[in-house]
Amino acid sequence: MTGARTGFDKVVASAAEAVADIPDGASLAVGGFGLCGNPIALIEALLAQGTSGLSVVSNNCGVDDWGLGVLLNAQRIAKMTSSYVGENKEFERQFLSGELELELTPQGTLAEKLRAGGAGIAAFFTRTGVGTQVADGGLPRRYDGAGGVVIASPAKEVRTFGDSDAEYVLEEAISTDFALVHALRGDRHGNLVFNRSARNFSPLAAMAGRVCIAQVEELVEPGEIDPDSVHLPGVYVHRVVHVGTDIEKRIERRTVTEPASSGTPSGTSTSKEG
Repeated sequence: MTGARTGFDKVVASAAEAVADIPDGASLAVGGFGLCGNPIALIEALLAQGTSGLSVVSNNCGVDDWGLGVLLNAQRIAKMTSSYVGENKEFERQFLSGELELELTPQGTLAEKLRAGGAGIAAFFTRTGVGTQVADGGLPRRYDGAGGVVIASPAKEVRTFGDSDAEYVLEEAISTDFALVHALRGDRHGNLVFNRSARNFSPLAAMAGRVCIAQVEELVEPGEIDPDSVHLPGVYVHRVVHVGTDIEKRIERRTVTEPASSGTPSGTSTSKEG
């Protein structure tokens, strides 16, 4: 399968077909915020075809049995670039044992690195991380399994601009071989609409991938999405897979509150379904 679909119709028949040309060692930008908006059909198709040695850029790595966690459990991921990794015990085990490389990145910086990669911007300066190991270097990226650091983050360029004494650290953009995202709605041209907090990282991940594959709950015809409602234009999307509205979703951590007027609990969650 070539990177882009011929013509304007970008719909492919199945998730398996959509990811069939992702090779071992590929780099992936994957959408999702917590367990919200995880492209689980594409992830499971990638798991089924046996692709390994992946370098993955995503806000997080799912949990032990969901999202990117299913690839991690199968030891298909060689490196993660993430901003939050605190809900996955297997992630912790692999990282501390030296099986997994981690490039820990501030959340806003990660978002901008992905956006810059999609916008053709090579690098940018930000104040985030100045005066810390993010700028100075030394953050562990890979352990040796006995507590020693085999790979540490390098120091980055820090500069001031104009008459200000404020320092800024140079961050390079991220672009990847492929991107995998989940959208609430999409048309055959690849225009996408995301649901609530699933919009946080998904458009940015999609932009960063040289080939973007989107799974959509609702597939509509071109023109059925109001142009003002499009969150990501189809120019960034190369393949669309219709997965239906009954696709399984999970909530990362559920909490309940008791309304003052009654004793009946009402459910809330820290990670909404996407």
